[in-house]
Amino acid sequence: MTETTQINIGLIGFGNIGTGVVNALNNNGDLMAERVGVKLNLTRIADLDTERKRNADYDPAILSADTKGLLNDPSIDVVIELMGGIEPARTFVETALKNGKHVVTANKAMLANHGAELFALAEEKKVKLLFEASVGGGIPNIRAMMLGLCPNRIKGVYGILNGTCNYILTQMTQTGMDFGDALEEAKRLGYAEPDPTYDIEGLDTAHKIAILASLSFGQDIRFKDVFVEGITRLSATDIKYATELGYTIKLLGLAKLTEDGQALVRVHPTLLPKESQLAKVSGVFNAVLTDGDLVDKTMMYGRGAGASPTAAAICSDLMEIAAFKLSGNSTPRRPNLRVPVGSKKLMPIGELTTKYYLRFRADDKLGVLSKISASLGKNGVSICSMMQHGPHKTWAEIILVTHPTCEAAIEAAVAEINAMPEVNENDGIVLRVEEGL
Repeated sequence: MTETTQINIGLIGFGNIGTGVVNALNNNGDLMAERVGVKLNLTRIADLDTERKRNADYDPAILSADTKGLLNDPSIDVVIELMGGIEPARTFVETALKNGKHVVTANKAMLANHGAELFALAEEKKVKLLFEASVGGGIPNIRAMMLGLCPNRIKGVYGILNGTCNYILTQMTQTGMDFGDALEEAKRLGYAEPDPTYDIEGLDTAHKIAILASLSFGQDIRFKDVFVEGITRLSATDIKYATELGYTIKLLGLAKLTEDGQALVRVHPTLLPKESQLAKVSGVFNAVLTDGDLVDKTMMYGRGAGASPTAAAICSDLMEIAAFKLSGNSTPRRPNLRVPVGSKKLMPIGELTTKYYLRFRADDKLGVLSKISASLGKNGVSICSMMQHGPHKTWAEIILVTHPTCEAAIEAAVAEINAMPEVNENDGIVLRVEEGL
């Protein structure tokens, strides 16, 4: 582009989110141009399905299946990548950056696995790789973290990052539904995919918390570094017992930095005190809570998915690039947190110390509870509170909350207890408790 009156945009991926971007540019393009001083001009769209009808107004002549042509078009200033998945998206983004094009992406899986290399390439080529939409949809938490929270040493970042799981857990909490029924309702309402594995097994949340942890701690933390447990083993019984104990269960992404600089990044169902702000986030909404040494705890809340909120985040990145182009690519480097390419120090999950919720299904016999208590004590696990439900015919459920304990000690104790002939090892569960959020 020879003038700074507009930037030319190429869009790869014309699905639900891509359609949202086209509609946002159509509906709010004049407002964006007025605010940034540059017109955002969509000139090419690449998608393998050129025949499908989209709920958007666009010139059919700009749509083709020619991704290579888009990437090599010298008139394109910015490439928006909305394919999803790691490949071929990573290759396309790499090509765009090598060709000197700015890139905007919502691709959390690609960034959580290959972000460090791509950011290094963008810096080498002196172009921008922006990703506001990759975590939290329309919640502007990436920009807030990179700019607004920049003076802080980030001690931890915690999030409800998947609307599907949060909807399911909200329904289980509020109506007493079991997991399977809540999942089917989420599918019927369009909140869950036909194959919901990526969401309910915690993988989506793990990609997102890896990105947030990398930004927060200045370490190259990747998806493979995240401990992950999903919500599929949760029952209405555990939701009920947690409520009786004063807790709400949420699927959390948690990243915390120890005093010696080790990061522990994890995803799992978590018991939160009912009065916690994160515990009050309901339905399909998302929230990100950041703990900084200067600001203490601050939380952002909003719609974490959907075509329109995600398109808003993508367009905000386009506007940042437009301002950069308008300045002649000479905008002074601003302070920010950035995904690094350096080393990382990770804490194994076995070294985590926190409180635990334990539920055992055991024979309703004299002496069983004392055997369980003795095993916990032998392994250094101290009981904070306990309740028993039953008997149910010949068995009862024993529910315990421990004092802060090392994960390795919990694992050893639970393995020993599950090996007892009086305990049904397939019907128990171990959940982690977080009380400081």
